[in-house]
Amino acid sequence: MDPVLRSRARRRALQALYAWQMSGGTAESVIAQFAHEQVHEIADLAYFEDLVRGVMKHVGELDAGLAPYLDRTMEEVDPIERASLRIAAYELRHRIDVPYRVVINEAISTTKRFGSEHGHTFVNGVLDHAAAEWRTAEFDASRK
Repeated sequence: MDPVLRSRARRRALQALYAWQMSGGTAESVIAQFAHEQVHEIADLAYFEDLVRGVMKHVGELDAGLAPYLDRTMEEVDPIERASLRIAAYELRHRIDVPYRVVINEAISTTKRFGSEHGHTFVNGVLDHAAAEWRTAEFDASRK
């Protein structure tokens, strides 16, 4: 697992999920649309596909899980921030092999790159609260 390739996969997944949020489609169509770009950018294609499929499959659960930490509805969240939050929520809940700090840092990084000027601050606050609850043991151990 190369962290650089995973970071690239997350960036592509953010773009793919943004497109899906805007225009819909199936996981396969969204993946196909962005997969060719993955090859050229040398990213972790399997991880990209897992993120896209995982978010699309679990979107209701992820949105419901994030809702207590939001100051507005998920539909009112900026689309880039929404995609970033969904990817991170998927990783926090379903990819426990990825440390929560990595998940949060990657979400902040991708949001800074593609989102609004202060969007990363919002994403950081939401995910910090989610990680404290969803990964309690890991979160508490890191605070000692």
